[in-house]
Amino acid sequence: MRSRWLVLALLWIAFFTAYLDRVNITIAGPTLMKTFGLTPQQFGYVLAAFTAGYALLQVPGGIFADRFGAKRMLVIALLVWSLFTGLTGLATSLGMLLFIRFLFGVGEGLENGAHFRALGDWFSSKERSGASGLFHTALALGPAIAAPVAAHLLRVVGWQALFLFFTIPGIVVAVLIVTLFPGRPPASLEQSEVLPPARGGWQEVLKDPRTWCAFATYLCFNVAFWGFLGWMPSYLNETRHIDLKALGNVASIPYYCGFVGLLALGLLGRSVLYGYRPALVGVSYLLAGLGLFVAFRAADVATSVMGLAGAAFFLYGGFGPFWAIVLDFVPEPFRAAFAGFVNFGGQIGGFFAPIVVGAIVTATKSYSGGFIFMIGALVVAAASAFTLQQMQAQGRVGLRAPV
Repeated sequence: MRSRWLVLALLWIAFFTAYLDRVNITIAGPTLMKTFGLTPQQFGYVLAAFTAGYALLQVPGGIFADRFGAKRMLVIALLVWSLFTGLTGLATSLGMLLFIRFLFGVGEGLENGAHFRALGDWFSSKERSGASGLFHTALALGPAIAAPVAAHLLRVVGWQALFLFFTIPGIVVAVLIVTLFPGRPPASLEQSEVLPPARGGWQEVLKDPRTWCAFATYLCFNVAFWGFLGWMPSYLNETRHIDLKALGNVASIPYYCGFVGLLALGLLGRSVLYGYRPALVGVSYLLAGLGLFVAFRAADVATSVMGLAGAAFFLYGGFGPFWAIVLDFVPEPFRAAFAGFVNFGGQIGGFFAPIVVGAIVTATKSYSGGFIFMIGALVVAAASAFTLQQMQAQGRVGLRAPV
C-alpha cells in the first residue's frame, strides 16, 4: 500500500517537472518573437517542433518501458529533456530553436509510456481514474507555478538564463527516482468490471473499434489542449493587453482551476460514474468548448479569464477518466506501448494545433478563428467519446453495461 503511493508521488514529481519545462517557452513566447523577429505562425512552428519529437517517441518509449521498466526510462528521459531545456537558452536562430525543441520533445516522449506503465501496474481498475486524476494534477500545477516563476526570471535575468535555470529540477528528480522508486509492483490487481481488456496481440487490438475511438478522441482533444496551452499567454498579452509583469499571475488562474477539475472528475470517474467514464469525458469536452467560447467573446478581461478558467477545469478534468479507460482496455504485456500509441494520436493533434492557430492569427490578425478551431475539435472529441460510451452500453465489443 505504502509503495504504490510512493510510486504515485514520484510519478507526479517527474510529470510536474516536465510541465515546468514545457510551459516556460510559452511565457517567453512574446519575448522570443521579438528577439528573433518571429511571426505568430513561426512561433507556432517552434511549439510544434516539441510536439513532433514528443509524438515520434510515444510508441518506442512505451516499448522501452515495457521491456526495461518504468524506473529506468524515467531517469533517462529526465536527464535528456533537462539537457535540451538548458540548450534552448543558447539558441541563436529560428533553426536552432526548432532543432533543440524537437530533441527536447524526444526526451519527454521517452517518459510518457513509463508513467502509464507504472500507473497500470500499481493501481487497480477502480483506483485508476482517481490515481490518474491525482497524477495529472501535475499538468495543472506545473504551468500554474511555472508561469509566475518564468515571468519573474524573464524580467530579472532574461530568456537565456530562464531556460538554463530550468535544467536543475529535472536532474534533482532523476536522483530521487534512482534512490526511492520501489522494485516490483503487486502480482495481481482487480480488473475492470465494465471494460474488459482486449485479448491477443497488437493485431486484435487494432481491429477493436474502441482503440480507434480512444485514438480519435485524444487526437481531437489535444488540438484544443495544446492550442490552449501554447497560445493562452500570448492571447492574454496581445489581445487582452495584460503586461508581462502581471501575465504570469493571470495566466496561472486557469491552471489552478484545472487542478480542481482533475480532482473532481477523477473522483467521479472512480465512484458514481465509474461505468460512465466515456460519457463523463465527452461532457467535460463540451463544457470546455463552452468556456473557450465565453473567453474570446467576453467584453472585458475578467470575464475572458473566467471563461479560460472554466475551459481549463474541464480540459484538465477529462484526463483522469480518459486514461483510466485506456489502462483498463490495454493488455498488460504491452501496456506502456499501447498507451503510447493512443498518446501518439493525441500528439498528432498537438503538433498541428499551434501551427494552425498561429496561421489563423497571422492571417486574420485576431485570435477568434483560433478559438473557433479549438472549439470545433472539442465537439468532435466529445462525439467520439460518446460513441465509446454507446459501444459499452450496447455491448458491441463484448462489454456489459454497469450494474
